[in-house]
Amino acid sequence: MSEENRESSRDEPAPSGTPSTPAEPAAEPAQQPTAGPTAQQPEQPTTTSGGQDPPTYREPPQGQPAPPPPSGPAGYPGERVLFGSAFASHPGTPPQQTAAYPAMGPPVGPISAPMRVGPGMPNGQQRKGNTALVAGMTVLALLVGGGAGAAGGYLVAENNQAGGPVTNALDESPPAKQTSAAPAGSVEAAAEKVLPSVVQLQVRGRSTAGEGSGFIISSDGLIVTNNHVVEGAADSGQIVAVFHDGSTARATIVGRDPTSDVAVVRAEDKSGLPTVELGRSDDLRVGQGVVAVGSPFELSGTVTSGIVSSLHRPTRAGGEDGSQATVMDAIQTDAAINPGNSGGPLVNLNGQVVGINSAIYSPTSGGQSQGGSVGIGFSIPIDQARRTADEIVKTGKATQTILGVTVQDNQEGGALIIDVSANGPGAKAGLKKGDVVAKLDDRTIDTSDALVAAVRSHKPGDKVKLQLSDGSRTAEATLAGQQVETE
Repeated sequence: MSEENRESSRDEPAPSGTPSTPAEPAAEPAQQPTAGPTAQQPEQPTTTSGGQDPPTYREPPQGQPAPPPPSGPAGYPGERVLFGSAFASHPGTPPQQTAAYPAMGPPVGPISAPMRVGPGMPNGQQRKGNTALVAGMTVLALLVGGGAGAAGGYLVAENNQAGGPVTNALDESPPAKQTSAAPAGSVEAAAEKVLPSVVQLQVRGRSTAGEGSGFIISSDGLIVTNNHVVEGAADSGQIVAVFHDGSTARATIVGRDPTSDVAVVRAEDKSGLPTVELGRSDDLRVGQGVVAVGSPFELSGTVTSGIVSSLHRPTRAGGEDGSQATVMDAIQTDAAINPGNSGGPLVNLNGQVVGINSAIYSPTSGGQSQGGSVGIGFSIPIDQARRTADEIVKTGKATQTILGVTVQDNQEGGALIIDVSANGPGAKAGLKKGDVVAKLDDRTIDTSDALVAAVRSHKPGDKVKLQLSDGSRTAEATLAGQQVETE
């Protein structure tokens, strides 16, 4: 009995009778088309087909006009929200791919020189009639080139004599080395502060292997990361932490929460590790400078910078095996976040962690299984992640905040309540089936996901005020907590 969630796409009606997640999401009725992406939620993924060989362009026989070159695929195949972790399958085992967890393919090989596609000639045969012509053209080109070079050199020499002495930058001495400290509040200073506390996590499961990022919160080896980075090792898997100084250590899972996408691991036999400074996310401002640190595509210690693009962005970031939808009250940033950045810190310009990089919005094309940054990344606010990590460290489990109602998108906007849990916070507040929530405190609720995100941004025991869309009444509820199960 937990919060609301919705599975929708732009073009298809949601199937009825879809079982709710631990957050009590409700699928929309079959006769009701799902709402499209809102200002707060990026468009959900659509699948694309691939695997067909591209058409080959061939030269026409003599005397016939050439056909037009083959055209590319029409339109744009789709879009999706991807996790920022990088995964690949073991040799000989089928990759496990979902829209939320795209598998990383093999590295792209060297690009070959351009080739003309058309009828070829048998090896060893040459068109003798053209040999002399080609050779002649080569000699002519060399002669013209040499002549042009000589003339150019003469003109330069003449101009030098006429214009006086020449200044050449190559003759100047290099400037003095930088010795001053990075300016406070700069990207350089923030990176310098946080980099020693960021780790790369190499994860191996039964059929997958990949890598992500994390950051150290205790000197004896506690590391915070994303659930989707380490869940592959939850069942007899293996995790190796690679530290900034190049040292490594095995790590074990302390606990994880698929609904918030937060996990904690512990590096074995480590002490004296440098820890991050945790900031706060409730006072972030749109336009504020931020820095993302992590290991995109296995490039550990990568630093990118940008701004806070938006706040309170309801974002679905998947769940265990990509099957359990989660909604987070995300920070949106244009700092480049790529596969492998997942679990790494988003920090302010004081070097304080304000979020955990978790997902990116990326268009897809050509059947590609994994995308890169297009300047739309999402991070879990540190206020929520800190509360979850603290519960995991102390109890091994996390608690999810719930209102005790099941909701779906309302056609006219808002979150339509379709079920109320008996004795839950919603029932005690007087909420009923058919009510439409339009506001939670001062926050506008225009979709069911917006209500889920707003509720999960609070902790159990918080009191909230719910305004119904018809203006008939306002309900006050005390939010409850529900333990998250991972098995």
